[in-house]
Order: sequence, then structure tokens, then C-alpha cells
Amino acid sequence: MVSIITVNYNGLADTCEMITSFRKYETYPYEIIVVDNGSQNPEADEIKTRHPEIKVVQNTNTGFAGGNNAGLRVAEGNYLFFLNNDTIIKGPILETLVHRLEAAPENGGVSPMLKYSYAPDTLQYAGFTPFSRITLRNAAIGFNEKDQPRYRIACETASLHGAAMMVRRDVLQRVGPMTEIYFLFYEEFDWSAQLHRAGYKLWYEPEAVVYHKESMTAKKGTPLREFYLSRARVLYARRNIPGSERILSCLYITFIAAPKKTVAYLLHGKFRLAVAVIRGTFYGLISSKQ
Repeated sequence: MVSIITVNYNGLADTCEMITSFRKYETYPYEIIVVDNGSQNPEADEIKTRHPEIKVVQNTNTGFAGGNNAGLRVAEGNYLFFLNNDTIIKGPILETLVHRLEAAPENGGVSPMLKYSYAPDTLQYAGFTPFSRITLRNAAIGFNEKDQPRYRIACETASLHGAAMMVRRDVLQRVGPMTEIYFLFYEEFDWSAQLHRAGYKLWYEPEAVVYHKESMTAKKGTPLREFYLSRARVLYARRNIPGSERILSCLYITFIAAPKKTVAYLLHGKFRLAVAVIRGTFYGLISSKQ
């Protein structure tokens, strides 16, 4: 059985639409666990009323990883599928993802193809490239491109995608759950790095397709998003870049990347965003990395 774990934060309509799509299309054994991460309205009660067959966990807002980890505590499946609540499916996907994990014992995690729900012929994710060692640049393969035959070939990926990622329970028990130190952003990259260090391979599986509406929790162009992105980038470097390259990466982020972004915001009169970048970078340097 697959345990589908999703985090709800003021997203009742999206969460219910996701559940309905699985009820309509999915045939593989599964359970759905909704973690209500401190929504402003009593959305957990409403979800229970509309879908009494699913598990609902009421949680304080402990961020992306914290919410998912709260769902883990009641999950009974052999496979754990972490899925954003603002996603839907248009056909069965779980058996395909399970088969990819079971194809070899070293296959530790898998993410499906991600397309935009508002543009179902356009890709969001067909795998990730590795991070560059110092500058921490990476890219989502196929991002904003039309679906093409070359993106329909399963392959290893540097990182899973946080909107939809499945792992086996035995892998999670060995590696541990996602760290909760980030609160928002980079949790899946950090976890992917942990899985790689444990000797597991990560896969992109295009035979399974998930349609993503894009996160509404931290909207683009907001101080909240800029703060947590800036903080997470430094934390990721401190936790995952080895040796002297870790120092070089932190220096690059602090004295080149962050100032460049700050100046760009200032030139456009976006003072709150500039301050958010500075604050996020600073807190990334001084926050505990454990």
C-alpha cells in the first residue's frame, strides 16, 4: 500500500480536488493522509466532513517538512508518497512509481513527470541537474518546455521534486525523514543529498504524470519567499558541501550572490525584498544546521 501524505495550509479547495482526482483515477491500494498545518479556518473539520474515509492530522504550522513528518507518524503504507495538495492526476500513477522503486534495491526515491495544470502540455519537471559545487546552481530539466519524446525516458535525477516524491519505507527508516530546520524551501534537495550519500539512486519516471497548480503558500515576489529562499540556500551549503568548498560556497552566496540580488531589488524600488534577502542570508549563516 502507498501512503499519500499531503500538507494543507489554507488550501481546502485544492486539497479536496486532489483527493477527488485520486478517488476518480487511482486503482492501486493507497491511503490519503492530510496534515492541516495550522490553517486559519477549521479546514481539518471540513475535510473530515467531505472525505470521512481519509486520515486528517491537525498540526501547528511546522513548515513543509514538519507537516509531512507529522503525516508519517500515522502512515501505514510500505511506500510513502509526499504530494503537494495543489496537484491532481488524470490517470493512475502509483503502480508505475512503485515498480520503479522495486526495479532495483538501490532505487531509493522517485518523482513523476510534473506538468502545469493550467498548461497541461507544458513541463515543470523532468528531473533535476546536479548543484554546482560553489555557486549552488541547478535547473529543472524541461522547465517551461512543451512535452517532447526526449522527456518521456525514465532516468536518474540529481534530486527529487518536493511537489511529488515517493520513497520506500525501509529507505526512509535507514536515511531518516526530511530535516525540519528549513521550514520552507530546499527540504527536498537536502533529503535527496542524504539519500545519495546513503548509496541510493533517485529516479525521474515520466510514465506517471502529476499536474501541478504551483504553490500558493509562499507566493513569488514576496518578502516571505525571499527570506526563506535566501536562508535555505546558505543552510544547504553549510549542510551538504564538503570541506573547503563549503567555505567558498558560503562566501560566494554572502558576498556575491546575495548582494547582487539585493542591489537589483533596490534599483527597482523593492526595498522590502532587498531587506528579506539580507535577513535570510544572515539567518542562514547563524542558524543551527542540525
